[in-house]
Amino acid sequence: MNKPVVLIAEELSPATVETLGPDVEIRRCNGADRVELLTALAEADALLIRSATQVDAEAIAAARRLKVVARAGVGLDNVDLPAATRAGVMVVNAPMSNIVTAAELACGLLLAIARHIPQANASLKAGEWKRSKYVGVELAGKTLGVVGLGRIGQLVAHRMKAFGMNVVAYDPHVPAAVAAQAGVRLLPFDALLESADFITVHLPKTPETMGLIGHEALSRVKPTVRIVNAARGGIVDEEALAAALREGRVAAAGLDVFASEPCTASPLFDCENVVVTPHIGAATGEAQEKAGVAVAHSVRQVLAGELVVDAVNVHGGPPAEQVRPAVPLAYKLGRVFAALAEGEEVARLDIEVHGELVRHDVKVLELSTLRGVFETSDAEAVTLVNAPLYAQVRGVSVHFTTSSENDRHRILIRVRGTFTDGRTTSISGTLAGIRQLPKIAGIGDYDIDLDITDHMLFLQYKDMPGMVGSIGRILGEAGINIANMQVARVTEGGEAAMALTVDDVVPSLFLSEITDAIGTSSARFVNLAV
Repeated sequence: MNKPVVLIAEELSPATVETLGPDVEIRRCNGADRVELLTALAEADALLIRSATQVDAEAIAAARRLKVVARAGVGLDNVDLPAATRAGVMVVNAPMSNIVTAAELACGLLLAIARHIPQANASLKAGEWKRSKYVGVELAGKTLGVVGLGRIGQLVAHRMKAFGMNVVAYDPHVPAAVAAQAGVRLLPFDALLESADFITVHLPKTPETMGLIGHEALSRVKPTVRIVNAARGGIVDEEALAAALREGRVAAAGLDVFASEPCTASPLFDCENVVVTPHIGAATGEAQEKAGVAVAHSVRQVLAGELVVDAVNVHGGPPAEQVRPAVPLAYKLGRVFAALAEGEEVARLDIEVHGELVRHDVKVLELSTLRGVFETSDAEAVTLVNAPLYAQVRGVSVHFTTSSENDRHRILIRVRGTFTDGRTTSISGTLAGIRQLPKIAGIGDYDIDLDITDHMLFLQYKDMPGMVGSIGRILGEAGINIANMQVARVTEGGEAAMALTVDDVVPSLFLSEITDAIGTSSARFVNLAV
């Protein structure tokens, strides 16, 4: 078999390549060369990038085999997430790889602008000895305002508290208890602006955060304030900051990021009291190696059909270890439901999860079920990424519910479909035994206890003598061995249901013969081997 092709579009560490392992074919291209990139993507199963490669809708469309885009870093500004999601392409990054590196650079910029370190260095190397020109300020006893108290913001707060700083923060998404645990006092944004001697920004780039520190915010700060932005360009309005620096309304600033990059011209570059760096927040050997190795592990998982912890466009987040065995169960139940509902127009789909497992986040089970339901309905790939879009496009109303109450099973997943004419059908399943094997637990109102295998046959008919024998005879004449069988009924002489696992595919000719023999139109064969 051909190995999956992993396309590396930018320079990554040798450890990244080593982590990908021998089971993939590694190819390389220059991601900044558009023609070269689009040509190489045609045969790629996975794409590894950093920040220079633009993975837009055109690139996604050119990569018909693509399963995953892996960004060896944190930011995803160069990846079209909606286009990737529509195509079912998983997008992964390395959100924890550079947090220490980024925090350390922010702290370095704080020290640099407090003590004029770059300016004094340049002056001395130019043959000048001007000690009095570079009088700075101490950090001890000053108030640091951290705008964005996420992982990096907390690391900066921790490090600067060691310098004797009083740390306050603004972050509407962080509970006061989390801030208190970090030794930080939360303030409203305006109060932080008015009280801080230093301000450091650690926010994601969103429509809400763009230009957050602009003319209005800078009208509220102390004239002695020093501002650092090592997060994302555009959060600090560069024009507004340059004006405030020139007018003496801000004392100094340090920036590693800019609204437009690469940036080689900015009004800030003319300000002597500004320290700038070319977006090097993640530029340490340790961070780059950690990022590459992390996404290489993710790529291997995706290519192996496994769940990925760092997938950014799979709703629900990484499942708990206890939930993982139920993911293939949900997928298989979705496949079985699709076979039972073949030819019917589904208006509503109810996916229910019952039992003690709902103490964990089980959102992934909804996605896995939807993947199974829609996987065979289209030539395009259906994945955990785009399965909800398939339901939306087809006008299927999806309802996901959970309940901890279930006396019989540790977990029970039920998939119930309502057709446009009001009729319903459902299938339920569970995990059994120490090996957590997937089993059918019910079909409609009928209790069934049957292993889920590659080949299954589901029948519904009027309960009367001879039916089991007729079905066995037809399958025997076709040379198809019955591995297991379950028959269920609600009342004697009423409707009955039969579920069988068989060793081979049941051809449509023999399925029609069974239908005629038992007098029913409800005969469905499920082939999970394809």
